Parts: sequence; structure tokens; C-alpha cells
Amino acid sequence: MKKRVAIIGAGPAGLMAAEVLTQYDYDVHVYEQKPSAARKFLMAGKTGLNISHAEPVAQFIERYDQAEWLAPWVKQWDANWIQQWMKGLGIESYIGSSGRVFPVEMKAALLLRAWLKRLVEQGVIFHYRHQCLGLESSILKVKNLLNQQIIEQPFDAIVMACGAVSWSRLGSDGAWQKWLSQDEIEAFQASNAGVEHAWSKFMQPVFGQPLKRVEAWVGDQAKTMGDIVISHYGLESGLIYKQGRALRQQVKNGQAMQLYLDLIPDQTVEQLAQKLQPSKKQSLSNVWRKAGLDNAKANLVRELVAKDLWNDPLALAQQIKHLLIPLEGFRPIEEAISCAGGIKREVLSEQLQLKSNPHVFCCGEMLDWDAPTGGYLLTACFATGRAAAEGVHDYLAAQK
Repeated sequence: MKKRVAIIGAGPAGLMAAEVLTQYDYDVHVYEQKPSAARKFLMAGKTGLNISHAEPVAQFIERYDQAEWLAPWVKQWDANWIQQWMKGLGIESYIGSSGRVFPVEMKAALLLRAWLKRLVEQGVIFHYRHQCLGLESSILKVKNLLNQQIIEQPFDAIVMACGAVSWSRLGSDGAWQKWLSQDEIEAFQASNAGVEHAWSKFMQPVFGQPLKRVEAWVGDQAKTMGDIVISHYGLESGLIYKQGRALRQQVKNGQAMQLYLDLIPDQTVEQLAQKLQPSKKQSLSNVWRKAGLDNAKANLVRELVAKDLWNDPLALAQQIKHLLIPLEGFRPIEEAISCAGGIKREVLSEQLQLKSNPHVFCCGEMLDWDAPTGGYLLTACFATGRAAAEGVHDYLAAQK
């Protein structure tokens, strides 16, 4: 009889694990509690599916907080591999000016449809609306959400690809954490999420407006340039997401969360101070505008810089170039694009096999790694899904 493998979760990691396992003579079953596959993947691709990044691999790897752990897999299944894999599904891709990799059609739906079609043709059996309630050794307890029937199914190996805890309405509800001991899991934290600052009512006119071409940094970290959106709750953007790891480290160290901005990075303090010289012929607002402070930036300066410095060009320039924004925290984890934390490296083998239960392998966002947006998240989900599946095959082959 064929050996039976269960995959819990029909997201990118789980689907990639299924694809690997179809190369061998296994009976592969994918359990998904939602009515369809990869809902978070589809949501991420609504505005353009950024599936990977074409920067040099050595630089790519350093985007991860667990770079050493993920490096072998990400190097093997990198952006070039992903582009060729998509081509095999009939999906052409291109590299954007920022180095990000996109399918030509931009959306995720066509890619997912082609992928699922191939998996079904290769014999993968999908069980939608089937909620996994727990596992005991190699026995999976599953509830059919259509008829409420609960069954227990034996498998030779199980791949957990259950996701983390953000966007739970799309399937990643974190219920699987009850199946493991708490010392096997690093507590989840919001990643790639907005940060909170309590603005005064005078900031309301610029809510939703961008801070264009600013530099941001935390502590002694390197500066990064980009745009930031002023939100009613604080700040949001990819540039903010890139500071997330350093901001979480501040909290971990017992420090206050603090972000620094350079609002006019193209000018030195001295050049800016010269432009901020008061003028009898111009209002303060006009002087600031000509110096490079648009409406959003000017409001931010008025909000955060003491009023007695507004007419001191040098002191004001120093503040604008080194603007401190104290933060109260991150937006709720439910709103986060991804999560830091998850199943710890030390409780898994080098092939992502759970040491406490050798029948179980883990992959995707439920592992304890983190990365910014830009294709890094999906790349690691694909890579760890493939690595876990190869681990399953090696494990089952050794059982013969």
C-alpha cells in the first residue's frame, strides 16, 4: 500500500510540500479549513503579487532574522528558481525596477489556479472545509465542517503548514499552538505592521498623506529611504516595516520604542539651516515650504518640535534631520502582514522534523523566522515547504 502523508494547510508552504511529494509514490492529502486554498496568498496578490526579489543571494539572505537557518533552502530555491517554476506553470514573470519579481499578469489568481490544477492532476487529494482539531503521534483528528463529523485518520507522516496568527479570517488562526508544548514556540509578535503614536487633533488634516522621500532608522541601525503614510493611529508603510525588527529589539531590551526620521535627507544641516532663515517678507509656513517641508512634513514638525525652536534655523534644521518619534507599540497582530515568532529552531531537526514527534514536519510562517515584505516571505514559505517535504521523503524511505 502507498504510504499516506497529510498536509495541514493549503497555503504556499503546504502546496509546495504537496508538489514535492507528488514526485514520489505517496498518497497525499491536503486539509484546509476554508472553502478554498491559499486565501492569504490571493489577498496579498490583489494589488500585484510580489513573489520574490532578484537582489544578490548573499544580500537576500540577510533580510531574514534567522539568516543562517534559512540560507541553505533559500539559496537552493531562490528567485531564479521561482521564476522557472512559474514558467513551468505557464506564468511568465518579470523583474521590476526595484528588483522585485512579479508575474506578468500581476495577480495571484492565475498562478494559483494553474498550480492547483497541476497538483490535482498529479494525484493530490484536497479536503476543503476540514478543520484539524489535533494530532496524536501520527493520528490526525479532523472535523468535516459541512456535516460536523469528526474522524481520526492515521498517516505515515504529517506536514504542518498552518501559518502564523495574523489575518485569522483567511485561515491562519494559530489553533495549532495547542498541539505543541509552549516551550516549543516563541511567542508571536506583529511583523510588517504599522506603529502607533497618539497624535494631537492638529494632525487630523494630514491623516492619509505621505511623508515623501524620508530616511528612517532605529538606534544605531543603518538609515533606509522611502515613503511613510501618516495614519490616524501612527505611521504605516514598507519603510516602517523594515524598522520592525529593531523596534521589537528595543522592547525586548526594556527600552522605549523610538523611531528617528530625516525629513529632508538630500540636504545637510547647514544647507537646511540656511534655507530656514526667517524672512520679514515671507510667513514661517512659506519659508518652511521653500525649504522642502510640504504640508505633511510641516505638520509633523509642528507636532513634535518645541515651538521655541521654530525660529532658530540651526536648531530647527537639526531637529528636522534627526526627528524623534516616540512610539506606543505596533498595530494589533491581527492586522499585521506577517508575524515574528513561531516554532523554535532548536525543537526541529535539520529537515524540519519535530523532535517531540518524528511523524510531524513543520514549514512556512509557523516557524520562528521573520523578514520584511518584498518577496522574502513567500520565498521562505516556498523553500521551507520544499525542505519539509524532502525531510518527509527521507524519513519514510528510511522506514522501509
